[in-house]
Amino acid sequence: MIAAPSQYYISPEEYLAREENSPLKHEYIRGEVWAMAGANDAHVTISLNMASALKNHLRGSGCRVFIADMKARIEKANIFYYPDVMVTCDECDRATPTFKKYPCLIVEVLSKSTEAFDRGDKFADYQQIETLQEYVLINQKRQRVECFRRNSEGLWVLYTYTPGSEVHLASVNFHISIDALYEDVTFTENEVEEKN
Repeated sequence: MIAAPSQYYISPEEYLAREENSPLKHEYIRGEVWAMAGANDAHVTISLNMASALKNHLRGSGCRVFIADMKARIEKANIFYYPDVMVTCDECDRATPTFKKYPCLIVEVLSKSTEAFDRGDKFADYQQIETLQEYVLINQKRQRVECFRRNSEGLWVLYTYTPGSEVHLASVNFHISIDALYEDVTFTENEVEEKN
């Protein structure tokens, strides 16, 4: 979650060196560094549920699951983001311990402050990753998952999952019930009313 930018341009190398020793996480967007805000209970719970289920599913496959503290590098755009959950199956990513360049799946849990960015500019940036096959947006206010899947023509097709659905992520041949994804998430009264 992006909060505030730094005031001057720094190189990707300088960013990586600073980030290694920083007590705070920062995303890097074309020379600007943005401090990240914290997350709430629902956000963290949903991210953990997804990452845990993916980890169990992918055990022994050679694919790796990363959560929140691993950077995705978009070299073409000169950007480093911290996705909520990311999966890479590319051996080349084993050579870079602080970021991954070849994810096949990226998941972002939406929050009020980041939803427009996650749907807009961030998604446009992620589309520049040639290995990315799916981009998943998970709503934390109600049971709703949107999976954007790249088809054989390179177009992004939307698949929506709502209460009672089973979420399918084709990039890693993964299925999870929407109830399992939202396990231990408590919706407020206003959020329950929006669901009905």
